[in-house]
Amino acid sequence: MTTEKMKHKKKQKLRNNEYYNNQAIYDDIYTKSLKGYKFKNLMDIVMTEENILLSYRNIKKNKGSKTAGINKNTIIEIGNSNPEELVEYVRNRLNNYEPQAIRRVEIEKESGGIRPLGISTIEDRLIQQCIKQVLEPICEAKFYKHSYGFRANRSTEHAIARAMKLINIAKLHYAVDIDIKAFFDNVNHEKLLKQMWTMGIQDKNLLSIISKALKAEVTGIGIPEKGTVQGGIISPLLSNIVLNELDWWVSSQWESFMTEHNYSSRNKYRAMKNTNLKEMFIVRYADDLKIFCRNHKTAQKALMAVKKWLKERLGLEINSEKSEVVNLRKNYSNFLGFKMKVINKGYKKVATSRVSDKARKKIINKIKEKIKAIQKNTKTDEVNKYNASILGMHNYYRNATQVSLAFYEIAFLVSKSLYNRTKKIRSETGLKSKAYLKYYGKYKYKTIYIAKVALFPIGGISTKDALHHVNGICNYTEEGRKKIHENLKGINKAILQYIMRNPVNGQSSEYNDNRISLYVAQYGKCSVTGETLKIGEMEAHHKKPKSLGGSDEYNNLTFVLSDVHKLIHAIADKTVKEYKEKLKLDKEGLEKLNKLRLKVGNCVI
Repeated sequence: MTTEKMKHKKKQKLRNNEYYNNQAIYDDIYTKSLKGYKFKNLMDIVMTEENILLSYRNIKKNKGSKTAGINKNTIIEIGNSNPEELVEYVRNRLNNYEPQAIRRVEIEKESGGIRPLGISTIEDRLIQQCIKQVLEPICEAKFYKHSYGFRANRSTEHAIARAMKLINIAKLHYAVDIDIKAFFDNVNHEKLLKQMWTMGIQDKNLLSIISKALKAEVTGIGIPEKGTVQGGIISPLLSNIVLNELDWWVSSQWESFMTEHNYSSRNKYRAMKNTNLKEMFIVRYADDLKIFCRNHKTAQKALMAVKKWLKERLGLEINSEKSEVVNLRKNYSNFLGFKMKVINKGYKKVATSRVSDKARKKIINKIKEKIKAIQKNTKTDEVNKYNASILGMHNYYRNATQVSLAFYEIAFLVSKSLYNRTKKIRSETGLKSKAYLKYYGKYKYKTIYIAKVALFPIGGISTKDALHHVNGICNYTEEGRKKIHENLKGINKAILQYIMRNPVNGQSSEYNDNRISLYVAQYGKCSVTGETLKIGEMEAHHKKPKSLGGSDEYNNLTFVLSDVHKLIHAIADKTVKEYKEKLKLDKEGLEKLNKLRLKVGNCVI
């Protein structure tokens, strides 16, 4: 593959970094952080025009960019027309930073109680994004490899894969379930700032700004003395900084314990078995963590040690009712919506996993809500939202070894609701989209059509082994980015769900249905560049414009990058030059582009 074609396979975030000439800066920060560099002048980087404009671009495409804070502004009202003014505004705010008040929103938790979220003003979110972009490479160089929550290129699937490996391969059959009591509400600000200093973040001006952001007034509550606001852009990064110390402490007890001799991993662990060290391995996703041990005695010691360590080092308490040692040969242990247990399989003991009881109830309730929504609004858009939800559930829980059984039972339990609420609104025949055929074509379930669209079958799921995080994948090294680009194969189901849930207003149902089919047929790639399509950066183009008699038929549409779409329709020489230089199309891409330009009545370029 040529260098030019490799460029077209890059992740949008990485592409944004390079477009604003920031990638080399972030790479340099990451490399220095690995070597233990102390960063004294980070504000110089935070306040560069490139970093601010990149922040604006990243936050603008974020789903929450339309959510107004206490001052009711949204991202659309800032910076679209005058980027220079935006840069100057951010710099002035940072020079004498005082955070604006945070709007408090309370969301009911399915388990009962209230989950408080804090929504900063869009201006403060922009500033937080500027800071996050500079801090992230420093932190990524320091973070423990088996923490998976709210980190680039890591997911719940990786956490589940690690847990299953520790059970199946390492034969660690005792799990220590740790539940930190109200973690996000109890983070000690002073301790957090000291942890950042120890990490090498030693720009006092920047730390002062972060301290002020932590103490931003919350409407109806006042100025918080501790905690990080859930919903803040920088909050997930800060929470990982807090618990990173725990990760490394647990790791130091066994996995990364320094021995006098330079053993291989296997010989090192063998030698350590004759010591008083506690064999334990941590897997963490945000504040949801689990420690695996070989026997009950070690697990009990680990539970007590972690409880004491959290209290003394971080000022955090664990929930005694929810924190326990689980013998996986006898009982299930819950983790991230799954429950895991060890069973006998022939002469072996292996891990089995199911959808957790709590998650099962949540899935049933959600499906019933979606069925009610279809009953109230029998239109294609609502059916597509239902299908997107089913696909999303399947995509998340497919790594459970007993997932087929779980969704078969769920399908049975909602079948009465599905039948009664849709019996008067069903279509006799309809369309099986390409997404349906791709993901559910092999299943023999009776197809239900509503608004002439096939509903995705609830029971149509098979187990898929959870994939491990690939060592070396990283946004801040050239080799790491190559691995990211190699992994960008197949279809991003999250984007497919987004397309289903967000039909284009003002367009026909045929157009919106065909957008879904196009995304699947094009394997989530731009038809001109071959680059992966990303939310906020892709558009369905009419090959023959409707103004010239074109239709919304499938064959008259193609999915392209937004910048490609602009270049197809560009007439002014300045605009053509700008987007041609930005896209850097190879010969093949330029030929495809020119064919589309001719069809809309423009000249070749």
